[in-house]
Amino acid sequence: MLAGEVQIGQLVRSTAGRDAGKIYLVYDVLDEAFVRVIDGDKRKLTNPKKKNIKHLEFFPARADAVAEKLRKGELVTEEEITETIKNLG
Repeated sequence: MLAGEVQIGQLVRSTAGRDAGKIYLVYDVLDEAFVRVIDGDKRKLTNPKKKNIKHLEFFPARADAVAEKLRKGELVTEEEITETIKNLG
């Protein structure tokens, strides 16, 4: 998948590293190779994880409500992120 196709709020799974198998939401697209991801638990909004898109499996599911809030700069809670991942995954 190309970074241009990656969308904020998209559900992804890490395929490499110590966090392999972990489910995240895309928080930010940094460039054509890297995104920042959050899970609402260990990787919170204040400390997103930078991941190479080559090391991610992308799912078609997206958290549209959370993505819209992030784009607008509105408050998103860690619980909301955790709950969204549980519901989408």
